[in-house]
Amino acid sequence: MMTGMERGGPAGSGPAPGVRGKMDYSEAFAKTAALVDNLERVVRGKRAIIELAVAAMLARGHILIEDVPGVGKTTLAHGLARSVDCTFQRIQFTSDLLPSDVTGVTVYNQATRNFEFKPGPVFTNVVLADEINRATPKTQSALLEAMSERQVSVDKVSHPLPEPFMLIATQNPLEYSGTFPLPESQLDRFTMRLRMGYPGRDEELAIMKAQQAELDPEGLEAVVTTDELLAMASLVRSVRVSDGIAAYIMDIVEATRSHEGVRLGVSPRGSMVMYRTAQALALASSRRFCTPDDIKRLAVPVFAHRIIPEGYELETAGNAALVIEEILDDVKVPL
Repeated sequence: MMTGMERGGPAGSGPAPGVRGKMDYSEAFAKTAALVDNLERVVRGKRAIIELAVAAMLARGHILIEDVPGVGKTTLAHGLARSVDCTFQRIQFTSDLLPSDVTGVTVYNQATRNFEFKPGPVFTNVVLADEINRATPKTQSALLEAMSERQVSVDKVSHPLPEPFMLIATQNPLEYSGTFPLPESQLDRFTMRLRMGYPGRDEELAIMKAQQAELDPEGLEAVVTTDELLAMASLVRSVRVSDGIAAYIMDIVEATRSHEGVRLGVSPRGSMVMYRTAQALALASSRRFCTPDDIKRLAVPVFAHRIIPEGYELETAGNAALVIEEILDDVKVPL
């Protein structure tokens, strides 16, 4: 049920929480560009999606990649982890997976006559939860604390996760047999929901002709260290967001709450996530300030999975995206 690989030390190793290095903007711009270029070696023709994934990582968020099989979901997740010198674990979610298989378990050590905590695969820097909707709601909920508080509680004891920590989950939106839809409380904890889409004709021809080794994330070299990633994440906070841009975010959020076609609008967590992710996207775009275009580009990935449109039983994701796009057309863009 669980497979994985480690890099840069045992699972759970890495900088202690709160450790930060210093980095100036020019170095951060160069590092983010190198990260995107490195990923594009194995994820061909999807630079825009890669940039969004990198922005989510800089915002210290989590990603849900929802698309049909074979379009590069796992490759993107694995490549992102390999591009940073950090630990990585992949968990194959199945219906018989237990919460303890993810978080870990306390066992009795006969030699020391003490109970010891054995960390699960979630104790790593980047976790790939493959086909997350195949696990039961009980197992899915084991990730809630890890996603929001970056810790895991087992037997009333809290264990901090390594820094940085990022969860990347995948799911197939077209296969419903044997799956359990993610609850709204968990969806709201994902920074973005991304869809890979099919590559263009020229890109797919290049993928067909490429040797398998060329597209294998295992062949990627790390271009960013964990300390550098933490330093860039700290620098994100200093990216300028004008009062007009902040008001623009709130106008969109409030529109989701009053829209006649929406049953549940964007939560306050969603507005905070948008603010931080817009800062991260600006940094990833080599800018020290946010623009309205950043908000427009992020609106569907950040907001669509946080709303429930009317008639949500049918094609929720597609309907939600259409509602967000309609709201973007109606809300006035700041000058």
